[in-house]
Amino acid sequence: MSDEQQAAGSPERAPQAADQPRAKDDRARDERARDERARDNRPRADEGRAGSDRDSGGGEAAEKGKKKEERNEQDKRDKEAREREEREKEEREKEERERERERVTGRFKEHTRDPLAEEQGDDGPTDLAAASRARHSTRMLFDTGRDLNSFDRSFIQSAHIGDIHLRLDSRQSGAGMRSGPVPEDELRGLRRAHVVPQGYVRLRSALVARRLLVLGAAPGTGRTSTALSLLDEVTAGAGAEPGAGPRVSRVDPDGGVRGLAGLLSGDGAEDRRGTGYLLELALTRPGSLPPDAMDLDGLAAALDGCGAFAVIVVTLGSAANPLLAGRYGMICPPAPTQELLTTRLREKLEERREELAERRRSPADHTAAATAAAATDDGPDDGPDDRPGGGPGGRPEAAPEPGPQAGPRLDDLLAAAEELAQREEVRDAVGLTDLRPAEAEVQASLLAGHLLGDLSYDELLSGCRSLAAGQAQEWFAGVDRALAALPAAAADGGAGRSGTAALFHPVAFRIALAVLGGTPHSTVAAAAHLLTWELSVQSDPDTTPARPLFCDDPESDLALSRAELIDGRVEVAGAEVAARLIWYRGSALPAAVLAEIWDRHFPVRAPLVRWLRLLSDDPRPHVWMRAAVAAGELSVRDFDHSYAELIRPLAEAATPRRRIFAATTMDQAAGHASHREAVRKLVDDWSRFGTKPLRWTAAMALGYGNAAATTDDALDALARIGVRDDGDQLAAASFNVVRLLALPDVAKVLRRMADWTHHQRDAYQDLGLVTTVRMALTGVDEVPAAEPGSPLADRGDWPLPLALAATRPELVLPMADLLWTALNTPRSKDVAMDALEALMRSAVRKDGTEWARPGLAALLPALAAEEHDRRRLDWLLRRMMNDPENPLPDAQARSLWWLAVPSPDRTGEEERHG
Repeated sequence: MSDEQQAAGSPERAPQAADQPRAKDDRARDERARDERARDNRPRADEGRAGSDRDSGGGEAAEKGKKKEERNEQDKRDKEAREREEREKEEREKEERERERERVTGRFKEHTRDPLAEEQGDDGPTDLAAASRARHSTRMLFDTGRDLNSFDRSFIQSAHIGDIHLRLDSRQSGAGMRSGPVPEDELRGLRRAHVVPQGYVRLRSALVARRLLVLGAAPGTGRTSTALSLLDEVTAGAGAEPGAGPRVSRVDPDGGVRGLAGLLSGDGAEDRRGTGYLLELALTRPGSLPPDAMDLDGLAAALDGCGAFAVIVVTLGSAANPLLAGRYGMICPPAPTQELLTTRLREKLEERREELAERRRSPADHTAAATAAAATDDGPDDGPDDRPGGGPGGRPEAAPEPGPQAGPRLDDLLAAAEELAQREEVRDAVGLTDLRPAEAEVQASLLAGHLLGDLSYDELLSGCRSLAAGQAQEWFAGVDRALAALPAAAADGGAGRSGTAALFHPVAFRIALAVLGGTPHSTVAAAAHLLTWELSVQSDPDTTPARPLFCDDPESDLALSRAELIDGRVEVAGAEVAARLIWYRGSALPAAVLAEIWDRHFPVRAPLVRWLRLLSDDPRPHVWMRAAVAAGELSVRDFDHSYAELIRPLAEAATPRRRIFAATTMDQAAGHASHREAVRKLVDDWSRFGTKPLRWTAAMALGYGNAAATTDDALDALARIGVRDDGDQLAAASFNVVRLLALPDVAKVLRRMADWTHHQRDAYQDLGLVTTVRMALTGVDEVPAAEPGSPLADRGDWPLPLALAATRPELVLPMADLLWTALNTPRSKDVAMDALEALMRSAVRKDGTEWARPGLAALLPALAAEEHDRRRLDWLLRRMMNDPENPLPDAQARSLWWLAVPSPDRTGEEERHG
């Protein structure tokens, strides 16, 4: 191959040409040429090979072209590499900006989560709304116009009304009565005053037919009077021999059924013909066993053999259920309240008139009699406020002594007493739906004493309040006395206190009902079992108490606790379901039960506090919120003890629910004027100097509206908490600022939010922006200050800003300005846009009915005042319409657009929504 052919060859073959011999001159020339090309920085083809000369110029040109192409390719690759690096850099910067935007958005979303979100996830708002509703209903149980601290408990022990001496604590159960005849005077008085319950005839027929009746009822319902009345009637025509002995006798309960059967079967049985026997069995005492069916049949046979009758009175409960389910058992219903009160009123007024008549017959007492007789001198048309003693603190005025026609005026006085008893203030003071015989007697004496001038109106109300307190005292007095003798007796048999839990269960149920009234029966029963365990352990800490499985019965629980079941609804995971709710039959009983336990039974405090802490961990809002309100009522009675044992430990707890529990407890205590300043001082100290958990708890307490003297003070404290430590507790602070928006001075809260958004410090700006977004995401039922009956409460499921816009038109512009700022601030606009979408979707419900549309009609025009705002609204509507999961119907989109853009201001945008 020639030299020329080698020079024109491919670059890969060039190294072969360099191996052939060359002349020295040619080599020197080639080296100079290469040096020149290096200096010119222009790649050139090799000039010459061994044996080549200038005639090889054609191959050299070809090689130069090839090198030029390589250079161009390299430049192109370098340019592409630079462009690729620039694109990658732009993409990295874009990704970094997106990540930063997501971080900012995520931070705002995190700040707008509810305080319980870390425990329960996205369903936090639902649970807090349910807790707020539970708080409203629970506060009604304790907000009946009575201040627990002002109650004079000494009134229960004794009250003098004229010559009548009332002692509510003197009521004794039949178990404490011994054997003996019932005097005829007592039977005559019973026939005159006894009010028969519904179904009385059926009870009498059963007693006549079987000779034996087991009568079950709760203590204090008049069961003993009913039993005596039945025995009095059936023995009156039984053919008893005159002078043979007492017609009705009480039997010692220690002997029981077998003892009575032995008495009737022994000597002198014929002398007992036509006699009635009353036996009251105490089956609730530990170790006591109910008689079996054979014992009852044996007693019935003995009664039939001698022509006698017997009524066995038992207390409703699991121990008495077999007796009441047998052939001899029947339930004794209570006497009707109104008839009972009327009978007692007539009796008391007649006694007082006889007393006055006796005084008039005595010349020395003529003046006093004339003054007292003025109570009967008013006409029937006079209202209760015009009668003697009818007004608060009123006393009768002097009036002429009644003449021979004074008798009929008793009916007028009786009508005045009944009208006074129906006065709302008096009924609230009584606080009992049904009155038992002893309670009706006390109230009748109080009403008669007031109308006759022996009691002032304030004394009347105080005496009426003592009725519920007296019932609570009777329920808990000496419950565990029956356990005192058990340890020694059990030491021989080694059985331990097996009846402790069964004894404490009715007591625990009453306490649980006082705390959790308005919840399903199963909820109260479960809480009662927890408290039964705590009481049993406290009573005997060295013994593990037996846990009874069949000690409670729903019907017995209702009767023994004066409770009732009412059809209602309960929230379960945000959805309402039908349920049978249990309540006390009387608004005064919950407070009376808590006061009795906390004030008079100090050893019970320790198990009660442990039980309340257990309830604070219950995930159901209607349980832990009710327990928190009840704990607040207990704190009012002894704040020092409650603070040390309950409030402070829960305020520093790790879980948010426990801290909310503590905040609610303090707010409930602040509702009482006696403790308001102390709670405010405590919350202010926590907001300034407290640890992180204490500041969080203080923020939750401030959100209720009672923990600061003014709204400005509350907002100052919340701002301190929110901006401290780089906004570490911004979520808690903003949440409670929104809760203050239901207060009457909501405009002040909105102005403060606007000041924060325009503040120079970013921390305050974030507080204002987060609070604004949270306001848009909050429902009315999540705001505690929206009490039932207020305009906001009627819109419980509305978004808060739309409810405010519909009820307070003057707030529309301030709220629109805040939302506009959030929508136009980069770090909050994404979250604010999502919140605006949520507001717009609340116009109509899923079934197409109107929802919060009036609020949107007031707020949207203020948010779409400028062209830029309308373009943003148009973009949002289109995003909602194109949502793959929840597309907004076109008709609704057009409707929302027309709400935002009034007709005179419309541009071409409505055509695209048409």
